[in-house]
Amino acid sequence: MPNIRDLRRRIKSIKNIQQITKAMKAVSAAKMRRAQENVTAARPYAKRLIGVLGRVAPVTKGVRHPLLEVREPKKAAYVVITADRGLCGGFNSNIIRKAAAEIRNLPDVELICVGRKGRDFFRKRGYNIIQQYVGLGENVNAAQAREIARYIIDSYSEGQFDAVYLVYSEFVNVMVQRPVAAKLLPAEPPKGKEGDAASGLVDYIFEPSAEEVLASLLPKYVTNTVFQAMLESKAGEQSARMTAMDNATKNASDIISRLTLSMNRARQAAITKEISEIVGGAAALE
Repeated sequence: MPNIRDLRRRIKSIKNIQQITKAMKAVSAAKMRRAQENVTAARPYAKRLIGVLGRVAPVTKGVRHPLLEVREPKKAAYVVITADRGLCGGFNSNIIRKAAAEIRNLPDVELICVGRKGRDFFRKRGYNIIQQYVGLGENVNAAQAREIARYIIDSYSEGQFDAVYLVYSEFVNVMVQRPVAAKLLPAEPPKGKEGDAASGLVDYIFEPSAEEVLASLLPKYVTNTVFQAMLESKAGEQSARMTAMDNATKNASDIISRLTLSMNRARQAAITKEISEIVGGAAALE
């Protein structure tokens, strides 16, 4: 059994760690609320943009655009969005596991890694990483999304790959972050309530032309999709980190309670031993 001094030292050490995890939980909670507000504010615009694309694209089928060009999928690119830091439970590992499952059986895959954790994982395992974006900071901004989207658009238009997929964590709520893989390019106009071609086409008059309308709309769609995925992942990261730090704080309390009980037992055993020695010594003097 460890002596009392060792137990006290361990209790003090764990209390220091508990203070750190408690502070990290408070910081993550504040960042999570801000990230959640950003996601909630961005979703209506993303939904409206998808709706516009869904209504316009079906009536411009004769118009050619590089982002609509469907090619034989010989080479695919996956944009994997993870965090730069850890201490957020299984957040990063779930996204990496989802990406690894998606590309496992593909013959020719190139990776665009957004976030240090995904970059480090795939680089150590010899995957072909053609571009990386790390150290983007705690706040996602539109300029970062535009830079990533511009690289994707230019590379796809030049024929460097035939399909582009996004792998990121969808923010459901504070406790649930769902890793998803979504096709980004070639752009596929959505169908359904937002723009179902079968529900009746509207004969739009394009000004200046349908080509220029699509040339403006499709890059915005790609940029906003990347931006929305980054916002979703950031909100999920902060939520996962807050939950992980909360669990770590509770676990530290449990460990402190067990160590305190062990220390009290050790102290009681030492006192009992001393009393026994005193009683034995007094009996020997009689």
